[in-house]
Amino acid sequence: MSRKRGGSNGLDAWPGYVDALSTLLMVTIFVLLVFVLAEAFLSSALTGSDNTISLLRNQLAQLSQSLAMETTKDTSLTQELAALNSQMAAAQAANAGLTQQLSSANATITGLQTQAQGLQSQLSDAQASAAAASGRMAALQAQMASDAADETNAGLQIQLSAQRKLNKQQSDQMALLNQQIAAMRLQLATLNAALDAAQAADKKDNVQIADLGKQLNEALARKVEELQQYQSAFFHAMRDALANEPNIKIVGDRFVFESDVLFPVDQATLTPAGTAEIGQVAVAVKNIAAKIPTNVNWILSVDGYADAQPITGGPFTSNFDLSAARALTVLHLLVQDGVPESRIAATALGANNPIAAGNTPSAYAQNRRIEFRLTTP
Repeated sequence: MSRKRGGSNGLDAWPGYVDALSTLLMVTIFVLLVFVLAEAFLSSALTGSDNTISLLRNQLAQLSQSLAMETTKDTSLTQELAALNSQMAAAQAANAGLTQQLSSANATITGLQTQAQGLQSQLSDAQASAAAASGRMAALQAQMASDAADETNAGLQIQLSAQRKLNKQQSDQMALLNQQIAAMRLQLATLNAALDAAQAADKKDNVQIADLGKQLNEALARKVEELQQYQSAFFHAMRDALANEPNIKIVGDRFVFESDVLFPVDQATLTPAGTAEIGQVAVAVKNIAAKIPTNVNWILSVDGYADAQPITGGPFTSNFDLSAARALTVLHLLVQDGVPESRIAATALGANNPIAAGNTPSAYAQNRRIEFRLTTP
């Protein structure tokens, strides 16, 4: 009896082991299933990330290609502008030469016309003298005919011979004057033809200069428009970088920092908070500078202003000196933070151009300021 009970107890323990193994198997299968699903989800996520990276690379390649095309286009515009300037200079030089030639031709024509008038006057005088001599010859011949038997006939013959000789000389002089007048008229005609040709060439050069000026203006307008695009990009970059700064105002295309935010009163040393804000400006300037082609001429202007209150003590003798020192302090910090020296300039304006009217402390605080502008040199 006791053996049967013992054997019965061993058989009763077997289903417990089966349940434990079944549970372990189910847990293992569940863990494997979770692992497989996690791997599938991870593979899908990695595939999506790869696709996103590929898309971003394609976009980056397209942007690089667009930037290269814009750079090439800008280089072409610069070369075109230089060629237009050269052509315009040559046309202006040619026009100046033609103008000088026109002046010389006009002076020559005026001189020839004066000579022609003198020769015409001499010809008229010679013709009058010839007519008078002919009259005297006719009178002498009539007198000789009526006094043929007179002894004075020999004297009249001598006078008649002398008068004929004088008439011959006057006729020769008239012929010479006529030849000179004909030659001068031919020279005048030649000069008039040359003058007409020079005037036509001058008119053509003026039209060409006007056309070159129009093309030059168009090229300059494209340059200005291109700079305005970068000014807009600079404006947005600065606005985004300084969006959370309550002490910065935007006035037109300028960013205005009140000096009290950057400097202690009547001092030109930046505060720690001011140094941090100028650092943000430097980051924004460097970001936009990296996108502007090197052949686009631009500059960041740092303008220092002061209020109208007179300075009574300290290291500065005037508000102009104080505004200059503050502008230079900001400039040096920007250069130290990586802004190129060739792309930055400081300007001191003292108490000129206030942005707030009145003599209140609030107005004075607004007029003590630093302004940033992206402009041309």
